[in-house]
Amino acid sequence: MDKVFRLWKPVAFTDAWRKCDTSVLDDIAPSWLSRRKELQEDSKEYKEFLERLKREHAVETGVIEQIYDLKKGITETLIKEGFVKSYLSHGDTNVSKDDLMNHLGDHLDAVDFVFDMIKQNRPLSVGFIKELHQLTTRHQKSAEGRDQFGNRLKIPLLKGEFKERENNPTATDGTKILYCPPVHVDAEMDNLVKIYADLVEAKINPLIIAAWFHHAFVTIHPFQDGNGRVARLLASLIFIKFGFFPFTVLREDAKVKYINSLEQADNGLVQPLVSYFGEVQRKNIEVALNIKEVEETSLDKVVSILNKKLSEQSLNKESYFKISSFIYDVYGICEEEIIKISKVLTKKNHKQVKINHFRTTSVVKGRPIFPFYEQVLSYSKLNNYHFDNTMPKMFTGISITLINSKLAYRIILPIHGYGFSKNVIGIGTLLESQDLNIEDQNWNPIPPNIPPHIISIEGELENKSKNIKKYIEESFTLALAQIVNEI
Repeated sequence: MDKVFRLWKPVAFTDAWRKCDTSVLDDIAPSWLSRRKELQEDSKEYKEFLERLKREHAVETGVIEQIYDLKKGITETLIKEGFVKSYLSHGDTNVSKDDLMNHLGDHLDAVDFVFDMIKQNRPLSVGFIKELHQLTTRHQKSAEGRDQFGNRLKIPLLKGEFKERENNPTATDGTKILYCPPVHVDAEMDNLVKIYADLVEAKINPLIIAAWFHHAFVTIHPFQDGNGRVARLLASLIFIKFGFFPFTVLREDAKVKYINSLEQADNGLVQPLVSYFGEVQRKNIEVALNIKEVEETSLDKVVSILNKKLSEQSLNKESYFKISSFIYDVYGICEEEIIKISKVLTKKNHKQVKINHFRTTSVVKGRPIFPFYEQVLSYSKLNNYHFDNTMPKMFTGISITLINSKLAYRIILPIHGYGFSKNVIGIGTLLESQDLNIEDQNWNPIPPNIPPHIISIEGELENKSKNIKKYIEESFTLALAQIVNEI
């Protein structure tokens, strides 16, 4: 007898979803939503960034569904420059150039359709979902089906209409996955849209809504084909509605993160899926926070914005005090964790290792008295973000001297301004070494390159402290692992 797994259950929003931790996005979202209002007014760079995100979604959604394949090099060109057939060379894709351009055009039009729907403040409906499916599959001729004996065959694709026959796939271990039967699809989709509206009304965190909706939609699998593409577009719609970005699954994340977290959600463990959706948004936010508010294209425009900022000097002074206070509190959390780590290091190695704890004693401003300015500047360039030296900043860390070999290392945590928003800070991790056998040797930077942890100063710090502590533990673990490999 064949093994079966009934994935579909009547759509419901359970406490497991309601209780999910959303801090991966909440820690940074308030600052992004404030910054977004400024960028929408003047920034050409922001508009171009959004267009690249749309093209990235259009490319990657077809790759992970195996509609076509594209080499990484041409993928980057198409995302950056646009969908132009002449950019393609022989061997760049496994389908004809015309077919590729048709699919990419359909996917891009579908993303634009989602943006237009939000702009028009059109409510999410079953009718809209059918329109979205029709647009997404415009140039797709067929879907895969099975005959009465279970043999694979190609069947005409119903575009913009729900399935009329079962579309239950078979897993690699032979288990048949049972989605919603065609007879129940209409009722389930009506219920899905109704629950979604209720969740929005109840102000459930949009990260949870997007992940829940995507998962529920996939378990229904309402269309004969194209369900994954439409699910990601609908998750994108929810994020865009709340001021975030399209939800794009990159091919390198598809199996390890995306599929695995979906499968865990199938079995009732939903936190990994929520966390993954949050990580995707967070990566885009970190890039967007480094977009300039205005380009130097018009003297009048630049002068106008300069006058506006100068008129807000008193507000900026208040903001500076607020940021200083926040950084000092973050510094306290970092100090507490570093002391714990230092005790662990010296407990068993007190005769072989000497640990020194170093720190700033107050919040400082300006280049001359910030001792690690050059290191943080290099670190920010390596991690592709703007280091705002006008913001308050502090640092803490430890030096580790190996007594027998006379090698010294220091792990530095600079707490500093991140990007072009004045209410975001980053905690970085720098690792340096010094050979004490060589007189007057400078400290030398060494890998690993550990990306910064980004935090909004808006919202309660208590809610962010868990992720700050987690970052410090993980970054020190990586840094210490590097030291172990060096000695």
